[in-house]
Amino acid sequence: MSTLFTGPLPLIRPGAGTDGGKPKGPSVVALGGGHGLAASLSALRLLTTELTAVVTVADDGGSSGRLRADFGVLPPGDLRMALAALCDDTDWGRTWRDVMQHRFRSPAGTSGLDNHAMGNLLIVTLWELLGDVVDGLRWAGALLGARGQVLPMSRVPLTIEGDVVVTGGGAHGGPARVETIRGQAACAVAGRLEDVRLEPDDAPACPETLSAIELADWVVLGPGSWYTSVLPHLLLPQLRQALVDTPARRCLTMNLAVDTKETTGMSAADHLRAIQRVAPGFRVDAVIADHASVADRAEFERVAGELGAQVLFDRVRSSGRRPVHDALRLAGAYHEVFTGGGTPAAGR
Repeated sequence: MSTLFTGPLPLIRPGAGTDGGKPKGPSVVALGGGHGLAASLSALRLLTTELTAVVTVADDGGSSGRLRADFGVLPPGDLRMALAALCDDTDWGRTWRDVMQHRFRSPAGTSGLDNHAMGNLLIVTLWELLGDVVDGLRWAGALLGARGQVLPMSRVPLTIEGDVVVTGGGAHGGPARVETIRGQAACAVAGRLEDVRLEPDDAPACPETLSAIELADWVVLGPGSWYTSVLPHLLLPQLRQALVDTPARRCLTMNLAVDTKETTGMSAADHLRAIQRVAPGFRVDAVIADHASVADRAEFERVAGELGAQVLFDRVRSSGRRPVHDALRLAGAYHEVFTGGGTPAAGR
């Protein structure tokens, strides 16, 4: 890491989030992207200080997409959101979290800064100054007092390509055809995806990410957009192999809303089948699902069993109208899984 302009990396104050200087809780690696990963991190940070977020790097929309295109960097948006979810729970941490999440809005919408997130600009600045993706994220984490580290799944910007079945036009409709959609932003709104791929398909996984997975006690995958935030971790060959080979136990967190644009018509069990399809060797120890989000529990448990998993049905949804995970409830479910507490009564 270059220290010519920056000096040595500052450390979080001694004892922060620890008991007598010793880490609390299991070593956990959480994989995903966007709001889904932020939800799992907000829960997991309540259980452990040994936490690593592994983030997708295929976003090509909004501020992230513009910075990616203009500077040839990793899209910083999902990395920024993960850092914000891990910020220190003090005035300092919360203030810098709000700074990182701030978006510029020009009155006429014509400014070059319009809709850019401040944190995205800060992260790209650190990357240019330090010349290293992981070092830049560590500095950003130090600024926020992050309770854990944030890593990209790859140091190479990735592109998602997906197939959508499109019916013909006309009064009676024509024959269905498969249309290929390119880019994460387009795939997320194109309709039900039948298949997704990453380009380049042989991109290397981030070495620090592979090490974290190898040393983890638990690996947590999901929630998040299934085809564009969750499955990409299993599409990158080196990362998929690390997730198959790790001695860590594996927990899959299901989405609260299974019928999204990219998963139109899919059941909760179909989500599990998508994982079987893209990573046949990937095994799961536990699946967490909200009791109200799975219509056919018997089928869901059967497919989960094919993955090697036991299902924990619990109430992990927020009390509001939006399908959002409640951090405390989800933390309770993770604690149940991590400590082997068994399956709670449905609808607890």
